Amino acid sequence: MKRRELFTGLGPSVCRPEVRRMARLIPNARFRTQDDKEVRFYDDLIKGRQVMVMMMYANCETFCPLATQRMVELHHQALARRMGKDLFMVNISLKPHEDTPAALKAYAQMHKALLPGWTFLTGDQYDVDTLRYTFFSHEHIGIDLDADQHAGSMKIINDKTGRWFHADVFASNRTVLDHIQWSDTPKSLAERLKDNQKLQQQIDRERALYGYRKIA
Repeated sequence: MKRRELFTGLGPSVCRPEVRRMARLIPNARFRTQDDKEVRFYDDLIKGRQVMVMMMYANCETFCPLATQRMVELHHQALARRMGKDLFMVNISLKPHEDTPAALKAYAQMHKALLPGWTFLTGDQYDVDTLRYTFFSHEHIGIDLDADQHAGSMKIINDKTGRWFHADVFASNRTVLDHIQWSDTPKSLAERLKDNQKLQQQIDRERALYGYRKIA
């Protein structure tokens, strides 16, 4: 490898995350969506994508509806332009023996969550528990065996970069959006230069109007 490639990152896989490890870490179990379509968890919903994953169940009366409502609000406020394009949401039922595809669809309709890029899943209890322990283990048997402790928890997975982040759905809008942004695929140099140019133009306009840059 040339020394210049080492520092510019143009060489092969220098200091980059091992993306293929995601396929080894994330179960590829079969599930059914709210539209009763069979899918493979990794192959169909995670591979090559940036995905927010939450646990819930349809008859939950505490954290689940509040978490769903929170993400619906964020969808309309800040995420609509991305959802279904480069950002996706997957909700997995903690109680698949109760939550049929029809029950999940009714839940989504009731909470106005039938939105682009948003999928609700039910399946075998073993597969649900495997995903729950993969993403949301507290390393405490008493907590991990209590399904309600996982309701409303969210992991943001970026398969392209091989990273995932935890986010508190009930944190401030800015905090949740920051966590989503931190998990974004890094932009190219050309994209960053374009963003910087737009920012500088905004600063120049504000300085011309107010004599200083406004604080957002």
